[in-house]
Amino acid sequence: MASCLMLIAPLLVTLALKVGDLVGAEAAPGRLALTLAAGSFLALFANPLFGKLSDRTTSRFGMRRPWMLLGLAGGTVGIATIAYAQTLIVVVVGWCVAQVFFNALLAVQVAVLPDQVPAEQRGMVSGVLGVCVPVASVCGTYLVNVFSPNTAAMFLGPVAVGAVFIVLFAAVLPDRRLTAGTLPRWSWREFAGTFYVSPRRHRDFSWVFLSRFLFVMAFAFLTSYQVYYLLAHLGSSQERVPHQVFVGTLVSSAGVVVASLLGGKLSDRCGRRRVFVLAAAVVYGVAMFIVGLAGDFSAFLVGVAVSGVGLGVYVAVDLALVTQVLPSAAETAKDMGVFNIANALPYSVAPMVAPAILAVSGGQYSALFAFAGACALASALAVSRVRAVR
Repeated sequence: MASCLMLIAPLLVTLALKVGDLVGAEAAPGRLALTLAAGSFLALFANPLFGKLSDRTTSRFGMRRPWMLLGLAGGTVGIATIAYAQTLIVVVVGWCVAQVFFNALLAVQVAVLPDQVPAEQRGMVSGVLGVCVPVASVCGTYLVNVFSPNTAAMFLGPVAVGAVFIVLFAAVLPDRRLTAGTLPRWSWREFAGTFYVSPRRHRDFSWVFLSRFLFVMAFAFLTSYQVYYLLAHLGSSQERVPHQVFVGTLVSSAGVVVASLLGGKLSDRCGRRRVFVLAAAVVYGVAMFIVGLAGDFSAFLVGVAVSGVGLGVYVAVDLALVTQVLPSAAETAKDMGVFNIANALPYSVAPMVAPAILAVSGGQYSALFAFAGACALASALAVSRVRAVR
């Protein structure tokens, strides 16, 4: 939850506002796209790379713990750089640094699930972990709202809160320890393999990867562009936007919390994963169409409430699903890192696609969210092709 807090607060509010302050409202969507795309591109490599490194770490402090602390330190430097930036290029550099190191942190944290939890309990535990994103979203937007309009505090407040819990987790984690000399030396061929899983040999993993990519693409359009959506589509003032984002996040998160906990537990009880993930993606797709057609803030809240239900079930059960189709039990962090490319890549693709959609549609955010809805429906179709897990 703390790790999500430090990344989500900038994505939901502060990064868009910072870019807008530096370049003006007219140029902000395009410059934000550049910033997000650059950071997400580096995250593609950072997540599996640091996951692979942690799989091979023989430190007496454990396999995962050292990388958590390094990721926290480096990510904090990146966010601080953005907070005090006076030019767009410094913002881009800061966001790239933050993405690289926070993805190192996330890569090793997500490996704790297959490290520590038996397969028959992963639906329940994934449901609990699914609560992390919405709670972090609410906490992040609340902290930003509290510290507004102090820019430095809006960026660094969530980081300070998150750091406390990450250090605590690293301190108490019963981390695995790998004995030195038990693995062969790392070759360049193995390094290249860090970023690749054969789709032909591991088809179920590939379909789950594609499903997550398309779902996160839909989610990325909402998180990255809701500030500009509120300003341009609903006519909100810049002063009201932080509060509106907080309210929208609170409404969405209520649905996510309930749906995530119930979805994960029901999935464990009936022994099924695929049908839950498919239904959740369909619900999220419908929610994006509701958001796109919203004519006022109340209708927008209805859309994000429905999206919360779909997001909650999807995140909870899909995480359990992917742990059951991993290519190798010996390289869980590396394989989860490859899978997390599906979480990072959409944040590079969506900012490149969104300006084109807005340009073709004459600036209509309804077209943008219709495209997001189509991505979510395609995600449901992809997961329907999984065969090894019911």
